[in-house]
Amino acid sequence: MAMEITQFLLAAQSPDANVRTAAEGNLKQFQEQNLPSFLVSLSVELANDQKPPESRRLAGIILKNSLDAKESGRKEQLVQQWVAIDGGVKGQIKEMLLRTLGSGVTEARHTASQVIAKIASIEIPRKEWPNLIASLLSNMTQQESPATLKQATLETLGYVCEEISHQDLAQDEVNTVLTAVVQGMTLGNHGVEVRLAATRALYNALDFAQTNFENKMERDYIMKVVCETAMAAEEDIRQAAFECLVSISSTYYEVLEEYMQTLFELTSKAVKEDAEPVALQAIEFWSSICDEEIEIQEYGGDESVHSCFIEKALTSLVPMLLETLLKQEEDQDQDDGAWNLSMSGGTCLGLVARTVGDAVVPLVMPFVQENIVKTTDWRCREAATYAFGSILEGPSEEKLSPLVNAGLEFLLNSMKDENSHVKDTTAWSLSRIFETLHSPARGFSVITPGNLPHIMAVLLESIKDVPNVAEKVCGAIYFLAQGYEDAGPSSSLLSPYLPSTISALLAATERTDTHDSRLRSSAYETLNEVVRCSNIAETANIISQLLPVIMTKLSQTMDVQILSTDDRVKQGDLQALLCGVLQVIIQKLSASDESKTVILQAADQIMMLFLKVFSCRSSTVHEEAMLAIGALAYATGSEFVKYMPEFYKYLEMGLQNHEEYQVCAISVGVVGDICRALDDKFVPFCDGIMSLLLSDLSNGVLHRSVKPPIFSCFGDIALAIGEHFEKYLAYAIPMMQKASEVCAQIDNDDEEMMDYGNQLRRGIFEAYSGVLQGMKGSKADLLLPHAGHLLQFIELVFNDKTRDESVSKAAVAVLGDLADTLGPNLKVLFSDRVFYNEFLGECMESEDDQLKETAVWTQGMIGRVLVT
Repeated sequence: MAMEITQFLLAAQSPDANVRTAAEGNLKQFQEQNLPSFLVSLSVELANDQKPPESRRLAGIILKNSLDAKESGRKEQLVQQWVAIDGGVKGQIKEMLLRTLGSGVTEARHTASQVIAKIASIEIPRKEWPNLIASLLSNMTQQESPATLKQATLETLGYVCEEISHQDLAQDEVNTVLTAVVQGMTLGNHGVEVRLAATRALYNALDFAQTNFENKMERDYIMKVVCETAMAAEEDIRQAAFECLVSISSTYYEVLEEYMQTLFELTSKAVKEDAEPVALQAIEFWSSICDEEIEIQEYGGDESVHSCFIEKALTSLVPMLLETLLKQEEDQDQDDGAWNLSMSGGTCLGLVARTVGDAVVPLVMPFVQENIVKTTDWRCREAATYAFGSILEGPSEEKLSPLVNAGLEFLLNSMKDENSHVKDTTAWSLSRIFETLHSPARGFSVITPGNLPHIMAVLLESIKDVPNVAEKVCGAIYFLAQGYEDAGPSSSLLSPYLPSTISALLAATERTDTHDSRLRSSAYETLNEVVRCSNIAETANIISQLLPVIMTKLSQTMDVQILSTDDRVKQGDLQALLCGVLQVIIQKLSASDESKTVILQAADQIMMLFLKVFSCRSSTVHEEAMLAIGALAYATGSEFVKYMPEFYKYLEMGLQNHEEYQVCAISVGVVGDICRALDDKFVPFCDGIMSLLLSDLSNGVLHRSVKPPIFSCFGDIALAIGEHFEKYLAYAIPMMQKASEVCAQIDNDDEEMMDYGNQLRRGIFEAYSGVLQGMKGSKADLLLPHAGHLLQFIELVFNDKTRDESVSKAAVAVLGDLADTLGPNLKVLFSDRVFYNEFLGECMESEDDQLKETAVWTQGMIGRVLVT
């Protein structure tokens, strides 16, 4: 078969489906029968310049796909498969790949670079390819190495750095890689392709350069070469150099002080004079500096490294950014993915405003005032409006309010501008004003009973404008409604406008002059927010009338003729949006006893619709329908039991949907909703559900984010079924204990893992709380053998100062439940482990009232145990 692999690879790309299928079958058979030989054959094919480019290309793709996959479970499987192959065979494959870097064919070299990096990602952390870096570097140091080999080698080094962690290389290896890369960037020694590959490789290697950036001499040299490269004659190379500067600005912010004058001159020249891809990266450099300074200010970063670069550059930086706002493109509003100088400059200006607050206002307002009145040039009016909208987050309400009050009427009138771009940006600016300066709940708003009628009249008229303007108007209505949430008497101001707003939004969802679904989804999301934030006492009738309208719309989607995949996607998207609206209506109406009857009367029909939706298999719809069913279970309470026999199979499917893990996670949440609704009526469904949840926990492929909610769900089930949970203890408790041991091994240096650790601990505590409360009474003694382990876990969590407040709450609550449920039996345990005194003391000093209350209750429970 190895002899015939070229034919198989070519035939697998044949236009004839029969030939293609047969060839794919042959390749699969070869792979399954003898994987090592299959991979060797592919690497030989890729390395052989005499073979056709098509067969080599596919050989490279299959090789890469044999080592890596997006899905984590599959990826782990492929890694283990590679690790198990004989070392000699792996050596042969690696030798072929390194040889391919010298190929005369660009695509073969490029593919080999990627495959080498994939192998490196597996082997370097295991110390299994110790001479890789040395082999690659020898290509750079040999005088006779052709430029193509150097270019491929630098590309490979870049990919390897992207794939591995900086802890995987020794410092001397890092030094030699950086030396080779930085030398590759220098003009005198190399041609364009080599310098470009070197600059891109540096971008990936910057994470490894921490020690080098601490050394002034080495740092000066790297910065000098990058800055020189940012002035190269070739646009691609300049762009790649600025990308390196963006990365340096976030990774090495604290050592940039002495280079900032040069960097300002470089970026300023690029923004004003260079090609757009380069100019965009130059603006991105300043956005990145803003991000660093915002993090220090807002998230309690290290103030000692705060260099206030934005503040120092402000008087030059703001005019430069304002100039970019005048470089709009004619069709930028139509293109969803548009990104140009004007948009980038406005985004950066918004970040500058967040960084320096009030100081930005006097620098921007003259530009706004000068340009907003230029009737002959739409670009000036649009840029002025964009500048104003961009600086609304950051400066104080005191600074902005007079400006907004003075300019609001002008902006509302601009919604009649003859230019669509101006209207689009004006609607966006209005939505920003309502988002940042309209919060009656805090007693502050630029919207008053006096100006609200004009605002609503303009918005309800402008929602009929062209689709991209209408979509931004939806955003303005969204934030306007959101501001009235929990606003007491002020929320009544919006009630008279609810019928006309709902009609206008429904009309927007029905429009046929839009080619994409952005307006429709925006209108439905806004409808949800308008309903959610309305004053239920005044609007229950209007929302009750909306319910059958949405139900009818959902019912109509079932009858749509599906002729293509595209039709199915559109049907699914619309069903998901409508299920979302139903969820909000159900939650809103069931929040008060008077309006809840509307839901109870319509519940059978609503549930029937949701069940029909499930039969149109689409994961986004499943998520939304599941969430809506959770709301319906909450509304109908124990009556929901009549839907369970029919709904159960879909719940089961959701809990087994490991690929679309969000569906699985939401299904787990719905089990919790149903438990709270049904209490002990949930018992008949428990065996199946518990079996699926336990199976999910031990599934290696299921995304880890689903596991914490499963533990919380154990707590919900135990609370609902009480002592019936006894039969599951032998399975659930060991899982909880095993997970608590996993928590102890989580790497706190990794922010993502730390967040996961906090979620997992909270889930475990919620499980224990539910089980302890559910089993309280005659079966409580069954939990005694596990009390020591639980106390030990709580102590471990107490000693970890990176835990977040929600974990502290859950830990203190379960400590109280333990004392409450097991009482005097725990006297010895509590006497031995006195850490809880310090823990409760810490919680009682918290500013969180709920945490304080829980700690006081827990202290009382433990006190009762100790005095018995």
